[in-house]
Amino acid sequence: MLGLVEGHIWKGGASTAKNGITCNPNIPSEEVFTMPHKDRVDGILSSTKPLSYQGTFIEGIKVRFEAGRIVESHADKGADIFATMIATDEGAARLGEVALVPHSSPISASGIVFNNTLFDENAASHIAVGQSYADTMANGGTMSAEERAAAGANSSLIHVDWMIGSSGLDIDGVLSDGKTESLMRKGEWAA
Repeated sequence: MLGLVEGHIWKGGASTAKNGITCNPNIPSEEVFTMPHKDRVDGILSSTKPLSYQGTFIEGIKVRFEAGRIVESHADKGADIFATMIATDEGAARLGEVALVPHSSPISASGIVFNNTLFDENAASHIAVGQSYADTMANGGTMSAEERAAAGANSSLIHVDWMIGSSGLDIDGVLSDGKTESLMRKGEWAA
């Protein structure tokens, strides 16, 4: 279960620079992403693709979250590097991003691990431990760091994406009235 911040905004890979020019540094961009609430993540997540982090492949990541924080972690390969990464600071063991990517994306279909997050994150739905993006919350860019934290934004020195999507991924959104809505079925957008 993953809760989003109040006033979360779903974004794609493009952003507008301070000079007003729209830039898309994340090409190709298959993802839509937003800000999870730093304290509202509970359950077990497993990686579906290897993570290339500072020259090391970390494979078979499995973590357990309680109240937004990773309380147990395991990796088949690179477990010590992963443990060091999520111990960087208090926010490194919490989520800063959740992103949805269809399993049929061209990057996924290629079967290639590019060792570059800007490409690899477009291969699968993913999460990122660490820093939240202020612009994925209404008025997040004008709030102080303290106001963002009080609203549920995460703060960290790191922001590391790792893939959790596959052809078996089903995602339901729970609306504020308690109703559920299918978002993804078998890794693809629900019809």
